[in-house]
Amino acid sequence: MRARDFLMLTGSSLIAHRLRSLLTTLGIAVGIAAVVLLTSIGEGVHQFVLAEFTQFGTNLVGINPGKATTAGTSVGVFGSERPLTLGDAAALQRLPFVRALVPLVTGNAEVEAGNRRRRTTVYGVGPQMPQAYSMQVQLGRFLPNDDPNAARAFAVLGSKLRRELFGDSNPLGQRITIAGSRYRVVGVMASKGTLLGFDLDDTVYLPTARAMSLFNTDSLFEIDILYADDIAVDRVVAAIRTTLEARHGRDDVTITTQQQMLDVLGSVLDVLTFAVAAIGGISLLVGAIGIVTIMTIAVNERINEIGLLRALGARQSQVLGLFLGEAVVLAALGGLAGLGLGLGGAQLLHLLLPALPVHSSGLYILLAESMAVLIGLLAGVLPDRRAARLDPVAALRTE
Repeated sequence: MRARDFLMLTGSSLIAHRLRSLLTTLGIAVGIAAVVLLTSIGEGVHQFVLAEFTQFGTNLVGINPGKATTAGTSVGVFGSERPLTLGDAAALQRLPFVRALVPLVTGNAEVEAGNRRRRTTVYGVGPQMPQAYSMQVQLGRFLPNDDPNAARAFAVLGSKLRRELFGDSNPLGQRITIAGSRYRVVGVMASKGTLLGFDLDDTVYLPTARAMSLFNTDSLFEIDILYADDIAVDRVVAAIRTTLEARHGRDDVTITTQQQMLDVLGSVLDVLTFAVAAIGGISLLVGAIGIVTIMTIAVNERINEIGLLRALGARQSQVLGLFLGEAVVLAALGGLAGLGLGLGGAQLLHLLLPALPVHSSGLYILLAESMAVLIGLLAGVLPDRRAARLDPVAALRTE
């Protein structure tokens, strides 16, 4: 059978049964649209969360007191962990690859300015925090490079806290009171937004030593290090561990790289995207059942035509190819229609809900269309094999 005749027979059959072809195409289209729409939402959430984490840079290493893993049995007082101190931070600051270091303490306290007061998050940080976290000062300056153990009573406000306490007036040089201690405002940070529910603008930044005294603690919550781009992260981790082991006498800290956090987060989000794609795949399964049903009906209705083709010399493989071609064409057209519906729906959803992150991945679009063609091929196999195996004489006698 010539290719031209094959295409004419396939096209004429689809056109002759418009309603049947439309319903089959619609079943696949709905399934593909569901897959594209759901994966667009999943991929959008994926990229949004990763962007939230990487806004502080990817060359960050976090150091926390204590080990995150447990081995062996308790050794009593000898097993107690040593806190991270400002001395540890100073020692790490001297490592050659360190571009910025932040000794971090965090807590919650009431901040008062004039007759206004507000409970907010208080961060004790070092003067290199803006460089380490890629944050900008909007007004004034950040905390000066004082003696870490005897820093002056200066404070920097988050943009939201500035509005709540001072409104539109200039807060620079004004006094605020935090848990009974007075501080002079020297700067206001540019808006940073929220990170996983934490409002980074509703905060106040104090020198680390001042915050430690405020919260009556001798231990740092964390030490964050921004290291040079041309240094391997393994070398960074090894140098940090060696330095702290020399100071503490043993390895009693947990070191977490930004890449480790991103890898774990990425794997979780990949599972999420795959899960929503699988949910959309259920619709594709329904479309496949529709193709099997339609092709079975088509074989029953065209037994005479099949008998005539076989009598004229058409081989079984040609008859099989004819019906498979119809199934694949229907599935492919349905897939293209579904892509249009899915992409259009994703854009419409983003317009109606701008806060919802939506991103259509080219990989998932290609996989969805390939899946549509594959479903048409597989769903048409059983009825098409039955059609190809019909006896020509018996088929011609069937009415």
